[in-house]
Amino acid sequence: MASHDISPHRAVFVTDRPTIHQQSALDAAPDWLEITMLESPERRAVADALANAEFMISERAGEIDAQLIRDAPNLKLIQRLGTRSHDIDLAAARDAGVVVCCQPLHQSVAVAEHTMALILALVKRLRDVTEETVSGHDWGPPVPTDANTFAINWSERLGISTLHGATVGIVGLGEIGTQLTFRLQAFGSDVVYHNPTRLPETFEEEQGVRYATLVDLLGHCDIVCLLVPCSDHTTAMTDHNFLAAMRPGTILVSTGASTTLDEDAVADAYRSGHLAGVATDGYRWEPIRADNPLLSLAEDRRANVILTPHCALGNMELGTALRAADYANIVNFIAGRPLLDRLV
Repeated sequence: MASHDISPHRAVFVTDRPTIHQQSALDAAPDWLEITMLESPERRAVADALANAEFMISERAGEIDAQLIRDAPNLKLIQRLGTRSHDIDLAAARDAGVVVCCQPLHQSVAVAEHTMALILALVKRLRDVTEETVSGHDWGPPVPTDANTFAINWSERLGISTLHGATVGIVGLGEIGTQLTFRLQAFGSDVVYHNPTRLPETFEEEQGVRYATLVDLLGHCDIVCLLVPCSDHTTAMTDHNFLAAMRPGTILVSTGASTTLDEDAVADAYRSGHLAGVATDGYRWEPIRADNPLLSLAEDRRANVILTPHCALGNMELGTALRAADYANIVNFIAGRPLLDRLV
């Protein structure tokens, strides 16, 4: 259906993401959709905007309760960008005849997969064992292998561990963290999280995660994953005090905001042996500067340090092509086609 065949429709887009993401979403919108973009709005602003809107797009979070739904007489569809619906009153939406859909985010899945790969590589010390395998070191005379003859760990590597039974802490349990939780639990890991605001206990039970204060999480986890967004509170948060709160031998993985790591402090903690492994996909300066202290660590091919060039999204580009999916269900709704990931 051509855009000129569709009358203008109104939508409210609620997000807490910064301007660059908002603009990509606006650029991807159909030209017949009039959008009111609200960044981290107060409840009153949302209610006022919804008064004449047919559609609501909620990016990743934000309470949508019964009163908000009742006060939006023209509302037809709520599109949550992400898989979490604990803060949407589904019963109220059903009673009001409002459709609710939750859309898994491909970018969150991609980052969760990348994070999982980094965790496994550090736990299994893949850089170290690969280097030992190809080093040409004389480990003794090789013999043919069969069902009864083999040489387990013939390079005698130490520190190789397992995710089964490990306690993994996620600092910043959002959509990426939720996707990561699914994958960690499949490996038999115990997942603990810390957010500035604790999630509802019903959500914790459904997801199989436990809440902890930041100090308790750092002091008890085998692996700490940083998935926090960029803010004044999270920039360079891994200072010496943060790292000192982690128990010796912890693995640290950062795939959240590029600004998260205090790179000097993290490098010092790894050199001292306090951290057993470090991986990051983001850096304070990008592309990475030649004087980044993590680079000199990673130059040692036996180091349990993995640096990736902000490539957790793979070949995805944060632009209109990716954000077009935000509106797929609105287009489907108007065209009378089946809706994707419908809850109500």
